[in-house]
Amino acid sequence: MRLIKVGNKKTAGEFLDVPRIIYKNDPNWICPPDNIINSIFNPRKNSYYKEGDAIRWILKDSEGKLIGRVAAFYDEKRAHKYSPPTGGMGFFECINDQNTANILFSACQEWLENNGMGAMDGPVNFGENDAYWGLLVEGFTPPAFGMNYHPPYYKDLFETFGFRPFFEQESKHLDLTKPVPERFWKIAEWVIRKPGYTFLHFKKNQIDKFAQDIVEIYNTAWIYHEHFAPLTIEKVRKSFEEAKNIIVEEFIWFVYHENKPIALFVMLPDMNQVFRLFNGKMTLWNQLRFLFLKSGKLVNRARVTIMGVIPKFQGIGIESAIFWHLKDPIFKKRTHYTEIEISWVGDFNPKMKATLDALGANFGKKHITYRKLFNKEIKYHRAQSIPEVKGEFFYNKK
Repeated sequence: MRLIKVGNKKTAGEFLDVPRIIYKNDPNWICPPDNIINSIFNPRKNSYYKEGDAIRWILKDSEGKLIGRVAAFYDEKRAHKYSPPTGGMGFFECINDQNTANILFSACQEWLENNGMGAMDGPVNFGENDAYWGLLVEGFTPPAFGMNYHPPYYKDLFETFGFRPFFEQESKHLDLTKPVPERFWKIAEWVIRKPGYTFLHFKKNQIDKFAQDIVEIYNTAWIYHEHFAPLTIEKVRKSFEEAKNIIVEEFIWFVYHENKPIALFVMLPDMNQVFRLFNGKMTLWNQLRFLFLKSGKLVNRARVTIMGVIPKFQGIGIESAIFWHLKDPIFKKRTHYTEIEISWVGDFNPKMKATLDALGANFGKKHITYRKLFNKEIKYHRAQSIPEVKGEFFYNKK
């Protein structure tokens, strides 16, 4: 076998081709657009390179056939929130062979150790955790855009190498063809009637305002999270720009109390229902097809990527009131929508899991984010539950 560092156009193309080989007979897999994966490993487009680095490899057998790929990366700010400093590995794809997997995992470990890391999490993304995060272990159905999909045998490959679960991530599916529990709507209406609360949906012509509000809410609501890294206006604005062609303004909501932002909710149409037709290739023709298909009835599901409330206003039904504001956008204007995926909620966040149960959402998928400690003498521990703050249980979406 030959491990090859990705370093030119040819090997970068082969890196993209590995999953097309692995999943060629799997009808559930949906190939992410090649340009999106390429942008993650482009220092000009990915701000995480400012304080970190990444490397990719492909693996070929003795006949020169592609049999695996992987990437390793670290971000200094995120890495040093842990002891020992922890990097990441991801975009792992591999045939069902432990020796082949071990070569890929070992390459990541060695490179991360040489860059000062003492552990690695995986499979994760060289970016925010709302995309390409965690190993799919239950719910092998077509993934929503940005969600990892894997064959069942990957779990054994990871755990045999020495990865241990750091936290579990559950995705909930809300069936829009079934009524939401009446109690949920009563709580929502009670919150809406309370004085001082304002609900506004996103507007593309006010990106700067809403970017600032997202940063304020996120950096307040997520601060006690073990994995917290402050969000910047630059990153939010860039995310809006990248998603501007798929954003539905009434799918993104903000809550204000006496004009101060206190909660946010971000939901996007699941464009994987369109991307599955392209096999990752965003040619000019496919770009034109995308523009035509994205607004039609082919897309009938959405994915909630972020939902958060600052600690002071948690536990009073803000989430219920946000879902109430989706009645018109979903139940009246877009009646062809049949499902909302809420992905994902970590097992360190039991309060949000309870909220989604009250909404009537069902289990959809489970991913696991693993951790591998390089020094076996260091004591392993799972991710900590989000702590209570000032007598209120602090919780958020991720």
